[in-house]
Amino acid sequence: MQKENPLLSIGINILLPVIILNKVSPLGEAGPAVALILALSLPVGYGLWDYIQRRHKNMISLLGVINILFTGGLALMELEGIWFAVKEAAFPLLIGVAVAISAFTRKPFVQMIAYNERVMNLDRIRQGLEAHQSHQALQLHLKISTLLFAVSFFISSILNFVLARRIFLDIDPTLSSSQRTAVLNEQIAAMTWQSFLVIALPLMIFSALILWHLIHGVRKYTGLTLEEILPQQDKS
Repeated sequence: MQKENPLLSIGINILLPVIILNKVSPLGEAGPAVALILALSLPVGYGLWDYIQRRHKNMISLLGVINILFTGGLALMELEGIWFAVKEAAFPLLIGVAVAISAFTRKPFVQMIAYNERVMNLDRIRQGLEAHQSHQALQLHLKISTLLFAVSFFISSILNFVLARRIFLDIDPTLSSSQRTAVLNEQIAAMTWQSFLVIALPLMIFSALILWHLIHGVRKYTGLTLEEILPQQDKS
């Protein structure tokens, strides 16, 4: 299965929508509405194309598309200010709650994204757990790692709300409809790139640390080396 190109994803989901919102909005009376529709259609179209190409359901990507559709819905309904702040905070909050709940089920979140046959050599891991009698210790480790992931989403929710309240200010009601849409487009564009820099990048680092914590625990409770844990290094 062909892997997703991260640069292409960033370009289509972040850079191009920001450019469209900034450059197309000033073009005539219909410019703001056209810019909004074009900017929102890019990530939605890319998400659908990515699913058709890989035939793999990525729940985070799906939630991202839903988030974009909500952004467009709020904009087309001419809502502003606090509504966008609530929307920006609600999605990571809901994801965090779902991740936290999964920690108390048979399949914690980290098991779905990392502790599986695509990422780790589960046969060797099971042998190591059997030899060290540490099945329960690893299950607790998976639970803690999942709760740490939930915390990262809660942090994202708080940061999203604070950033959105600074960006999505109330728009002057005396402006015309097209002028109000243009201002809102500028706010959406600012939120798009600032949230990536201020929130997404730090959380990516936080997620990498959690994955390191997960692998460290697997090594501790199985006695295996990193090369033995990763399936691509398995010579058998």
